Amino acid sequence: MSNETERIRKAVEDGRTSIGIELGSTRIKTVMIDRDNKPIASGSHGWENRFLNGVWTYSLEDIWKGIQSSYRDMAHQVQTQYGALIRTTGSIGFSAMMHGYMVFNEKGTLLTPFRTWRNTITSEASKALTELFNYPIPQRWSIAHLYQAILNGESHVSEIDFMTTLAGYVHWRLTGRKVIGIGDGTGIFPVDCKTKDYHSGMLEKFESLTASQKYPWKLKSLLPEVLMAGETAGELTAEGALLLDPSGSLRPGIPLCPPEGDAGTGMVATNSIAVRTGNVSAGTSAFAMVVLEKELSKAYSEIDLVTTPVGDLVAMAHSNNCSTDYDAWIGLFEEAARELGLKVSKTKLYETMMNAALRGEPDCGGLLSYGYHSGEHITHFEEGRPLFVRSPQSKLTLANFMRVNLFTALGALRTGLDILFDKESVKLDEIKGHGGFFKIKGPGQRIMAAATNTPVSVLETAGEGGAWGIAILANYMISRGEGETLGDFLSERVFAGMVSTVIQPDPDDVAGFDAFMKRYTRGLAIERAAIENLD
Repeated sequence: MSNETERIRKAVEDGRTSIGIELGSTRIKTVMIDRDNKPIASGSHGWENRFLNGVWTYSLEDIWKGIQSSYRDMAHQVQTQYGALIRTTGSIGFSAMMHGYMVFNEKGTLLTPFRTWRNTITSEASKALTELFNYPIPQRWSIAHLYQAILNGESHVSEIDFMTTLAGYVHWRLTGRKVIGIGDGTGIFPVDCKTKDYHSGMLEKFESLTASQKYPWKLKSLLPEVLMAGETAGELTAEGALLLDPSGSLRPGIPLCPPEGDAGTGMVATNSIAVRTGNVSAGTSAFAMVVLEKELSKAYSEIDLVTTPVGDLVAMAHSNNCSTDYDAWIGLFEEAARELGLKVSKTKLYETMMNAALRGEPDCGGLLSYGYHSGEHITHFEEGRPLFVRSPQSKLTLANFMRVNLFTALGALRTGLDILFDKESVKLDEIKGHGGFFKIKGPGQRIMAAATNTPVSVLETAGEGGAWGIAILANYMISRGEGETLGDFLSERVFAGMVSTVIQPDPDDVAGFDAFMKRYTRGLAIERAAIENLD
C-alpha cells in the first residue's frame, strides 16, 4: 500500500473527510473529499424524470433509491481502492436541482407529486406575483407553484404544513430539521439580501392577496428556516443514517451543512461568488449566474434574482433546454453506426461530432434548430417541440448540422443574457463553465465564448460539479477559521494554484452567433406553430 493510499485510508477511518451528494436532472452524484478539499472517491446513479398527468416529476421511491445507489457506489470505491469502511465522516451536504414544488401535511405525507423546475404550468401565478412584488417570480419557483395551485382551486392547499425544495426535503428526512441554504431558499420565496431572510414586505403582500381564501396557515409558517453557508444545519439521525446507508455501516451524529441548490454549488465549484464573476452550468438545462455589483433597474420575467450561499445578489438566466436534443441526435448517429456494423464508443462519437461543429460555417450555413423538449420560459413557451428547419438555400453539412445543434442549445440562455448585457450594462471579466456541455475539451468553451462574447475558462475540476461544491460547503462548515469568509476559503484553500484553460471569443464565431440569434428569434414563430399543430 502506497503512502498516499495509506494516508487516505486513515483519513476515511478517522472521519477526516466530507461528503457531498447532489441530485441533478439525470444523475445523482456523491463525492468524498479530504480536508484539503481534494476528491477521494465518487459514485453516481443515473435517473430520468417522468412526464405523468401533464407534470414532470420524480417519485419519492426514485429519490431514495438513487441516493442510496450513488452513496453505495462511492462507498464501494473507497473500500476497493483504500480498504476502508465508511463509518463516519466530518460533515455531509446535500444539494439538488433548484426550485419546484414539494408540499407535505402535518404527518409528513407528500400531498402532490413533486413538480420539478422543468414544469412551465404556472404562468398565470408567475405573472401575477411578479406584478404584485415588482420582483421577478419565475414559473419554477415554489411560491409560483403554490399560488397557481391556489388559483386552480386544488384541494391539497389547505392541508399544507411544510413547503420545500428537493434538497430541503432530503435534508429534513435525514436530520429532522426544516432548514434551507439561502441560495436555494431564494427559489422558494424571495429573500432580502440585507436581512438574509425571506422578504417581509412581500410576505405581507402575499398574505393580503390570499386572505379571502381563509387557509389555516400563514405562509411564513410553511417555509424552511434560512441558513447561511458555514452554519450547522443539524445532525444525521439514526433513522437518517439507515436511510442514506441501509447497510448500517454509517453512524449517526454527523453534522450537515445547509442544503443548497445546484446553482449555489455551481458557484462554489467554479469559485464564482465574487462581484463581476459568472459561471455557466450547461447540461440538461443551462443557467448562467452573474454576481451583481448593484440591483437591476427593474424586474424582468426572464431573469431570476437569487443569491450566493452567503447571501449576495445574483442574476440568473435559466433555460430549461440545453443538451437533451443534441444528445438524441448523437444517439441516432450511434444507431446508424451499429447498422453499418461499426463499433464506435460514445466518447468517440461525442468528440467527433462536437469537434465537427468547429469546422462549420460561422452562422451554421443558414440552418435552424430548437431543442425544446419542454417549455422555455425565457422565450415564453409553456410546451416544447424539438425542431430542425432549413431552407432550400441552407447548406446542410455535418459540420453545420452539429454547429446549429450546439448553438441552439444556448439560444434561450443568450436571450436572457442579452437583457443583462444590453439593457443593464452588466460587466463580466470571465465566465467559468462546468457541466456536460464542456465535457469534451474545446468545442463547448469556444461556442460559449461566441454566445457570450466573453472569455470562458474551465477548471481541471469542472467534471466534479455540484457534488464537489456541496462537499466543499460541508467542509467549510467544520474547517473554516474564525472570521474566514467563504470567498477566502475558496481562493486560498480550494482553488489556489488550480489549473484552468481559457478560450477567448473568436470574432468570426461571435459574428456568426449573432447572425444565428437573429434567425433564432425570427423563427420562434415556427416553434409556436409546431406546438399548435403537432401533438
